[in-house]
Amino acid sequence: MTTTPATPHSASGTLGPDSRRAAPHPSRRTIRRWLVTFLGYPVGGYLAFLIVGPLDSTPTALAGGALTGAVLGLAQAWALGFSRRGAVPWVLSTAVGLAAGTALGAAVTTYATDTTSLIVLGAVTGLCVGAAQSALLIRRVGSVALTWPIVLSGAWALGWLVSEAVIGSSVDKHFYIFGSSGAIVVALVTLPLPLVLTRRDSAARRSAARLVGSAS
Repeated sequence: MTTTPATPHSASGTLGPDSRRAAPHPSRRTIRRWLVTFLGYPVGGYLAFLIVGPLDSTPTALAGGALTGAVLGLAQAWALGFSRRGAVPWVLSTAVGLAAGTALGAAVTTYATDTTSLIVLGAVTGLCVGAAQSALLIRRVGSVALTWPIVLSGAWALGWLVSEAVIGSSVDKHFYIFGSSGAIVVALVTLPLPLVLTRRDSAARRSAARLVGSAS
């Protein structure tokens, strides 16, 4: 009697062809995770508003900005698949950048909440966060990371513009960051970053696998 051989599994737990087809593509998984990070903006900002109070002085800007940045940094670190070792500096840099950017942007606009002032606040804050994060990104993507502060500055300015158009006079409460509507736009605009990181990581793993294969 003949029997059909079972689908082989390697000693390392590699799945067979059917399981591999069922596994999500890294890029699609990255896109889904990054889009979920839009929640980090309103959640972080709302927590800061509840704990620290409204954005109306340099101390509140620093404290509230740091708290908002820490929550956002955690969401992004999860989306990017960072290990604990990689997540800690990302969270810290995001918190520091957002604290500094919020304090500077609020001071420049004298804590005003008109449309122009909110756009300036977003541009300044995004620039500072982007600069802080790019110091980490440059190790992984090289000089391309130098464009990140510019991208984030424009994206966060757009985020405030969209949120102000959606929630109107509610911005007069002096929030630390734009709301969900603006956050969704920012997540879409900044989507190239996680995709670039995913492709770089995949290419690095393939190169490592080829080196191991050629050495064996």
